[in-house]
Amino acid sequence: MRTDALKAGGAGRSLSLDGPLWRRLARWGSLYGPEWFVRFSPPFIGLVVCLLAGAPRRQIRDTLRLVRGPRGHWRDAMDVLRTFSTYASCLAETLSADSGDRRLPEVVVHGEEHLDRALAGGRGLVIVTAHTAGWEAAGSCLRRRRGVPVMIVEEPEADAVAAMIQDAARGAYGVVVTHVGRDPLSALPLVRHLRGGGIVALQLDRVRRGMSTVPVKMFGSPALVPEGPARLCMLTGAAMVPAFASRVGFRRYEVDVGVPILLSRTAVAADVAVAAQRAADALERFVRAHPTQWFHFRGG
Repeated sequence: MRTDALKAGGAGRSLSLDGPLWRRLARWGSLYGPEWFVRFSPPFIGLVVCLLAGAPRRQIRDTLRLVRGPRGHWRDAMDVLRTFSTYASCLAETLSADSGDRRLPEVVVHGEEHLDRALAGGRGLVIVTAHTAGWEAAGSCLRRRRGVPVMIVEEPEADAVAAMIQDAARGAYGVVVTHVGRDPLSALPLVRHLRGGGIVALQLDRVRRGMSTVPVKMFGSPALVPEGPARLCMLTGAAMVPAFASRVGFRRYEVDVGVPILLSRTAVAADVAVAAQRAADALERFVRAHPTQWFHFRGG
């Protein structure tokens, strides 16, 4: 997603917030630390990262102000810190999932009837989500409860080592992570997965340079969301369902599932625009209700 307020910032490369250093440390502590360490240390680590990572910290501050308006320096600072702390907790819980003595998170799903309706046709399901707290847990829940294979789609990460660390842990959730780049052929596995009745989850808030996008309005400003989810639905006949996860406690998450968005194989540009706006509206509603659970550390 892009808006004028979110173009600045960047990923904080000087600290490499999305690099292998932090993920190696988090994975080591999550796998080998005692349960109390996994539970109580991430908020402190999140505080340290928040203080050191200037660009991501400013990005989160600007995002919060866009979502809920300015609340004063102290309130803004506390909400920025809360965002970093929640992110650190989610990362630790994700990276500890493949440890033999760790339990998978508990997930409560609101709106399961929408999933049942969307899956009833046997044409697969496209979930549009965002980089919020615990969305890997949401995929795991779908995999366990319905026995439907789940594929999480992400753009290739800047650091291959960091991606390997994260993806290996996600495998413990029973989901498959696919990195789709600019090559059109890289999307073929997604089409095959959907035609086999599987679930594909894509993020609305990740728009990279050169990606096909659809203009929408979010938080009162023009924005862009990926066109890919709509195109996948048109190619396969799968329904599109907005679903966003939030962290409510230690290894505890909730998922809010929205009403299915349907697109025919003969949909035109106007139909795609309507579907994209409905998905963007669902994301906006969720983020307004959970502003510190949106990990929008970089513009675009």
